[in-house]
Amino acid sequence: MGLQIQKELFEVEEYDGFARRLAESLEALRTVLERPGFGVGPRTIGAELEMFLVDAAGFPLPVNRQVLGQTVDPRVTVEIDRFNLEVNLRPAPLEGRPFTAMRAEFESALAEVRRAAATQGARVAVTGILPTLRVADLGSGALTALPRYRALSAAIRRRRQEEPLRVVIGGEDSLTLTWDDVTLEGANTSLQYHLRVDPADFARMYNAAQLATAPVLAVSSNSPFLLGKRLWDETRVALFRQAVDDRGEAQTEAPQHGRVTFGHGWARQGPLELFAESVALYPPLLPVLGPEAPLERLAAGGLPRLDELRLHQGTVWSWNRAIYDPSGEGHVRIELRALPAGPTVVDMLANGALLLGLTLGLAGEMEALLPGLPFACAQGNFLRAAKEGLDAMLLWPERTAPSPRAVPATALVERLLPVAREGLVGAGVVAEEADALLSVIEARLRAGCTGARWQRKMLARLEAHMPRPDALAALLERYMTHAASGRPVHEWPLD
Repeated sequence: MGLQIQKELFEVEEYDGFARRLAESLEALRTVLERPGFGVGPRTIGAELEMFLVDAAGFPLPVNRQVLGQTVDPRVTVEIDRFNLEVNLRPAPLEGRPFTAMRAEFESALAEVRRAAATQGARVAVTGILPTLRVADLGSGALTALPRYRALSAAIRRRRQEEPLRVVIGGEDSLTLTWDDVTLEGANTSLQYHLRVDPADFARMYNAAQLATAPVLAVSSNSPFLLGKRLWDETRVALFRQAVDDRGEAQTEAPQHGRVTFGHGWARQGPLELFAESVALYPPLLPVLGPEAPLERLAAGGLPRLDELRLHQGTVWSWNRAIYDPSGEGHVRIELRALPAGPTVVDMLANGALLLGLTLGLAGEMEALLPGLPFACAQGNFLRAAKEGLDAMLLWPERTAPSPRAVPATALVERLLPVAREGLVGAGVVAEEADALLSVIEARLRAGCTGARWQRKMLARLEAHMPRPDALAALLERYMTHAASGRPVHEWPLD
């Protein structure tokens, strides 16, 4: 989030000062984006990967700070719950063989985390939601003991006037929970890709990412269980929205918007409108002021850091999020946040190649396609893809009436593979690299096997002769063994 957070509770005047700084930051950002040449440069990609620490039996092991203390790798950091870690990969040029470079980054970072974890008796599980997670593993004791996480949890409770969170998710089974803190968010681990784009291209690239997310999620799902229940193929989507919901019972007639959001409409102009939307619709949670006055910095000819705006944007969890980065000469990028962690590095690279390729490949068609798809339909696609995975029916815009038309997710992804290839190769990715990764998606479609589907089938086999808790533990052991082989999930046996 940029700024260091050293306290948990804030006064009214701190919120007022933070709101004024946000308004100044938006004005400064407007001026920065109007500067000739700002953010123009080669496209780059980066990634963040979250993971679980587990013990010898496969249950969450809350030792993330101890593990962090055993490594000096700057890519490794803690996450919200004590059994979570994250690695932040170094960005690389999109042109050439970016996924080869990213594969080396993934593998070296994971190897270092595994080495450090082993010193604490921990193993690393890379999956969207840990199948063995139990209610007892969560709660206030699971929260990573850093002020920023305690402050976030306290702010959400305060916004809810201490009313407990209520989580309701229906699937093959159903789950209903009441919860007092944000530790349920740590049940989710994701893979986030970053794509640097020129400001002039931002709106069409962002809209393309929004359009592409549903079909990619349908073929990439890897989170079918939560607390022993069979729920959505990508249960993270349902859980995350409810796990950090700061709204509580409506206190006014004015609409309140959930902080985990697919968005509120197609982008029209660029990144400024998305930052402005976050400021307008979401009250600040962490009103920490940085040392820099953005308009003064701008008047002196410098590039403002916009620390407060970046902090605020970090507490609005859009599935595709606008990022302002003041490092170097500054740039903007799109953070693609919907993909789950796992199952393997190859699977995650293939998912990224498909999503990034479609974002690039569809961007030039936005003017023709978007009139044929109301934004609410794109939002519905996202939820159906998360819930039903490969079985989802998605509405897709067509150039001729009628539009949109319902298309099975598998058929849609197959149809879109050449678009993704064109997007990658057109951006300078070596064709051989693009083809190798997109062929993984093609094979996954033929096998009808995502991470979520493999887990569901494996559980059914194991549960036929053992209780579900034991079956989930046995499933995780098989999952981790197959993941360690490096073979993509569609090649995993059901043994």
